[in-house]
Amino acid sequence: MYTIREWAKDERPRERLERLGAQSLSTAELLAILLRVGIRGENAVQVARRLLQQFGGLPGLQRVAFSELKAQRGLGTAKAAQIKAALELGRRLQLAQRGERPRISSPEDAAALLLYEMSALEQEHLRALLLDTRNQVLKIHEIVRGSVNSAQVRIAEIFREAVRLNATAIILAHNHPSGDPTPSPDDVALTRQAQEAGRLLDIAVLDHLIIADNRFVSLKAQGLL
Repeated sequence: MYTIREWAKDERPRERLERLGAQSLSTAELLAILLRVGIRGENAVQVARRLLQQFGGLPGLQRVAFSELKAQRGLGTAKAAQIKAALELGRRLQLAQRGERPRISSPEDAAALLLYEMSALEQEHLRALLLDTRNQVLKIHEIVRGSVNSAQVRIAEIFREAVRLNATAIILAHNHPSGDPTPSPDDVALTRQAQEAGRLLDIAVLDHLIIADNRFVSLKAQGLL
């Protein structure tokens, strides 16, 4: 089993990154640079490939609990922290590149702001994108965490922050930790109740996104609103 130090120098991940740029490396090679060294029987690239396969790629590594990640053979607290930190930096860069006030013109625009983080949540969270008259995002507001259904979510809580910020529209979003983004009857019922209340407040409920496993379903696109 060859270690990375035994590879030809121009084939090593760090040297290739320096010479050709990070975009020239595979995901496993980039992850191997974070890991720095391998373990007995596996070099760093092989450890990286095993982790990516086991957890379903970068989305799986982002979702997995820290305690489970650090327990993997060849990791530990320091390496798991490096992986989690790198993934979080990527998420923050993605948000920063969209600008301070992104404008929403489609379900895909809304999902782009929420998909990465909400796919990794281990319990249900209901959030709202609060929009101004130009459909620019004023705030991403968390309404409730826990069971998200029409019986347990108070409609007043959905609109409290929207009223305070003088938002003219909202887009609801919540995650299904089960991994299936199919809307439930409760999801549809909650959205319709919110739409009715929004009409009284002059705040439009434009859509409700169901997020799971880095996928989403738009109730509006499905004709359920």
